This record gives sequence, structure tokens and C-alpha cells, in this order.
Amino acid sequence: MRFGDEPLPGDPLPMLPGHVSPGRFERVLRAGAFAVTAELAPPDSANADDVYARARIFDGYVDAINATDGSGANCHMSSMGVCSLLTRAGYAPIMQISCRDRNRIGIQGDILGAAAMGVCNILCLTGDGVQAGDHPQAKPVFDLDSLSLLGIARTLRDEQRFQSGRKLTTAPRVFLGAAENPSALPHDWRAMRLIKKIEAGAQFIQTQYCYDMPLLRAFLQRLEDLGGLDRVFLLIGVGPLRSAKAAEWMRQNVPGIHIPDALIERLRGAQDAAREGRNICIELIQEARAMKGVHGVHVMAYRQEETVAEIIDRSGVLEGRVPWYPGRDRQTPQGTDTQDKVAS
Repeated sequence: MRFGDEPLPGDPLPMLPGHVSPGRFERVLRAGAFAVTAELAPPDSANADDVYARARIFDGYVDAINATDGSGANCHMSSMGVCSLLTRAGYAPIMQISCRDRNRIGIQGDILGAAAMGVCNILCLTGDGVQAGDHPQAKPVFDLDSLSLLGIARTLRDEQRFQSGRKLTTAPRVFLGAAENPSALPHDWRAMRLIKKIEAGAQFIQTQYCYDMPLLRAFLQRLEDLGGLDRVFLLIGVGPLRSAKAAEWMRQNVPGIHIPDALIERLRGAQDAAREGRNICIELIQEARAMKGVHGVHVMAYRQEETVAEIIDRSGVLEGRVPWYPGRDRQTPQGTDTQDKVAS
């Protein structure tokens, strides 16, 4: 049997005490290591090799790979399809599920199907409105939102039943996550909303891009005041900015993104803006890592995926740890036989 979210072929890894999944991503977090995840841009293609080529860019630098679900309400290969391919190769995917396109019948079936394929991690999202994407004429569903989706997924796993009450013969063993945006208004409400997601079943959180570190610190302090800082694994969203123009576009057009003027001016004054954008990203990772309550980073390098290895390597956050990837035991990125003791 080939169980996708494991380090070697063979039977599934046993679930450790206190774990809800046999996956490597949960093991890394519960072992106290600083986790790194990245986002795979799904191809506009039916070719499996296109997925594998994009995944290999992250080999040896990330603990799990997010498979997006119609991000921005644009059509691409499905999250389920990408996860099927990633588990087949042995990668540890995080399957994003958006409530925009499917009702609770379809979503519960997708969770069971994904778990049967070896998907151990699910990120529950409400989803972007169709008006933001390339098919604005599409009919949105939104039968659920992220909170109710978390509740249904937890019911499948912990109570071994559908929302209807009908029993399952085998429950999905999945690690549940959600998203949050510390930079969006109203700032005080963001930590309160995160508490609701934790209570609904979220065990890990991946945030939207965080470029304003004082704002992030205030968010973490508010979360601690509410008693939520030690109840969830928090991964801070980061990403390289290609230029001052790109940063300004993001700030003006992506809801909830706040990029301080000082960072934009720094990019504008750089001889090599793209390299300076990577430098900024590295600094943000290092600063976030030192904050209480931060357990990792989620790197979103849209159309710059090839920069992720450099950013993680130069940031030093892995401290010599080499996350497992297909073929790692033959050759690590550094050309050594370093083993990821946490994940294996």
C-alpha cells in the first residue's frame, strides 16, 4: 500500500498519542520544529507532469504543500486532483476546500475521498466570490462557510458520522486548518474570529501575507489575551515582493493586504528590486520566528516559486533539518545524507 503522507513506501505511519492524523506535517508541528509550507500554483492543464514539476521546486525545503481550490475564483486543476497526484508521489499535501463551489454533500464526499487517498491535512476556507475571478457568471454555492465547514469535518473525524447523522464505517484521519488575516480591518476583531475557528475545530492556521510586523505583534498579543495563543499552531504568511509597483498593486487591489510605505520605498530605491524583495521576505520570516506563538511560515511566492528554496535556505529557519521529499534518501538538496528525524 502506498499512503501518500509518509516518508517511505509501506504501511501508513501509526498515529502518535495526541495526534489526529498519521501525517508528517502534524508530526513536525507537535515535535516543536519550525514548520515551512508553500503554495503550489495549480496548472491550467490535464498533465500530471506539470504538477510534479511545480512540486519538485520545493523539494527539501517545505514540510507540506498547499493545493489551492480555485483561488481568486479562477479555474485551474482542482485541489482534489493535485492532491491525488501529490500523494501518489509521496508529498504531504494540504488540501484547500473552498465553500464557494460545492454544497455540504459534495464537500463531505471530497473529505472522505481525499482521506482515502492519503491526504492528512485540510484547510477550510469560505472562498472568494465569483465576481473576483474569470467566470463571474458562475453561480456561487456558499452552502457553508469556513466555520461550519470546520464543524462538519470535525464531526466526520471525531464522531464518525455525516452531518445528517448517518454513521461512517471508517472516519477520515485529518489535521484541520483554517486561514486568518491579522492585517485586515477591524484589527481587534481578527483575533476574536480566530478564536471562533479554533472552537470550531481548527488545529493549525495559515495567515494571509503579513508585511507589517507591529500589526502582527498586536494580533498575537490580542490572541494571547483571549487565551488562544497556545491552542493552535500558527503559520505566518509571507512572500517575496517583485517590485515597488507590484507591492503597490497588491496593497490597492488585494483586500486585507497592508504593506507599509517603508517597505515600498525600500523596493523603489533598490538596484535589484526582486532581490531586495527576497531580502525583505527573509527578514520577515526571521522576525516572525522570534515571536511567541508562531510555529512556522507559509510561503506564498506566486509566479516566483523558484525563489522559495533560496528564501528558506538564507533565512536559516530549518536549522539544518531537511524536510522529507520523494528521493531524499538518495540525495538531499545539500548533497548530504541528512535525515529529518522529526518527520520520520
